[in-house]
Amino acid sequence: MIGLGAPLQSLTCSRADCKNAGRWRLDWRNPRIHSTDRVKTWLACDDHVDFLREFLAARDFPLTVSAVDATPKPRGAVQ
Repeated sequence: MIGLGAPLQSLTCSRADCKNAGRWRLDWRNPRIHSTDRVKTWLACDDHVDFLREFLAARDFPLTVSAVDATPKPRGAVQ
């Protein structure tokens, strides 16, 4: 996980025990405990992007998915 605006320290997939390079960023928040300005970011490799997206979507967390090198989408957008 990338911490609240902190610079990237690693581009490793956020899936437990995965050591692959993260090629996708999943920007999300838990609306029950986070205000709209608090967004967390997970990174995902090609093998785990769907798993992590479905994990967050199943909990109704607002999220966006974009390539790591892409500009993040506006907050609140769902993809």
